[in-house]
Amino acid sequence: MKKILPENINDNIFKLIGKDWMLVAAQKDGKVNAMTASWGFGGVMWGKNAVVVGIRPQRYTKEFVDNGDTFSITILPESYRETMSYFGTVSGRDEDKIAKTGLTVAHDENTPYFEEGRLVLICKKMYSQEIKEENFIDKSIIDKWYPNKDYHMMYVAEIIDVLEK
Repeated sequence: MKKILPENINDNIFKLIGKDWMLVAAQKDGKVNAMTASWGFGGVMWGKNAVVVGIRPQRYTKEFVDNGDTFSITILPESYRETMSYFGTVSGRDEDKIAKTGLTVAHDENTPYFEEGRLVLICKKMYSQEIKEENFIDKSIIDKWYPNKDYHMMYVAEIIDVLEK
């Protein structure tokens, strides 16, 4: 993998997040966990190239993201669609998803990511905040996306490295 500047990412951010999906990975106590995410966005925040990722409170990966300063976003090739689906439906609390899928964990300094990725963002957390029901202007979103009131924690993170195959 080679390092590129964030502004040299050629992919459409809407396709990357909403269609291709992303694996969000972090490390805690020497263990790596990851989850599939398809909600988030990228742009510039506080003068820095940034991404925003939402993680629901019940997701095991949230404990890992909360534990450290960094996390990664790995975009896998389309041939890994079934793997991405698996990471989105099975909890790392119940089994070792990484071992079961055969993905290879690599590290950019202390931040884990997957070697099979075609694009990797190494992210440093800058801010987090739980989505709150009282802040919704469009109240229809609550019933549609949050019937269990399990509002996402939103993480705003600086993109500190971009790795591309």
